[in-house]
Amino acid sequence: MSYVICPVSIVPIRNSSSNKSEMISQLLFGELAEVLETKGRQWAKVRCAWDNFVGWVATNQLKPVTPTEFERFQQEYAYSLELFHTILAEDFCVPIVMGAQLPGFDGMRFKLAEHYFTFSGQAVFPENMERSPDFILKIARKYLHAPFLWGGRSPMGIDAPGLIQAVFKLAGVQMPREAEQQVFYGEAVDFVEQSQPGDIAFFENKAGRISHCGIILPNNEVLHSYGSVRIDAIDHYGIYNKKEARYTHRLRVVKRMLKGRVAEKETAEKAVEKAQGQFELF
Repeated sequence: MSYVICPVSIVPIRNSSSNKSEMISQLLFGELAEVLETKGRQWAKVRCAWDNFVGWVATNQLKPVTPTEFERFQQEYAYSLELFHTILAEDFCVPIVMGAQLPGFDGMRFKLAEHYFTFSGQAVFPENMERSPDFILKIARKYLHAPFLWGGRSPMGIDAPGLIQAVFKLAGVQMPREAEQQVFYGEAVDFVEQSQPGDIAFFENKAGRISHCGIILPNNEVLHSYGSVRIDAIDHYGIYNKKEARYTHRLRVVKRMLKGRVAEKETAEKAVEKAQGQFELF
């Protein structure tokens, strides 16, 4: 089995082995993956180490790592908390975004392949992650006005479940990539009026499928990615867009993620198994 790391700012993960294929997610700098298969010299089907998401990535946007490095980088790392920043090598630099992973970071530098990089921005190590509603809201608000991008996971473009995953990742809470999987996590809140800041609201489409999500804010508001990352009003029916004077999303359920077994970082597969078709897991 072979392993890779993302050595550039942002890399698209596609649905199939073609640059014309739909982008379904992204790898950020420093994120790791396991190669499941290859197609010629140009494409690799990978499983992301952090969330087990599977898709196709161009091989010229990946860098091989040894099994030892793969294991070490999963234990020794930090996340960038800077919206945008630059890591400096001896004769070049790489722009990175919030949520990028700094493998083997010692507080100032890290080494990737043959290059040493310096990072002077704000970073957080796993042992120092703050699992609190205040921190969740602080990080979430940093994404405000980021454009909506299907499959996106960065301030350069992000979709609704990508926003949830990215924000909670920086608080040390592992979430799957898709909203229809994320809804199986956490504890259900009976009524939206009982929700608290940092809870996640999930919304359904006309077919009853979970298709959207957002983070509950104080004062009956929700932060979500719709056109761009924005704040709208929320009530028992759903999201109300005052500018459009209409409801844009129908509420299905609100979940509290910062209590119970979500903190154990269960995989999406285990959470779905425990759900057995129900939303109230824990």
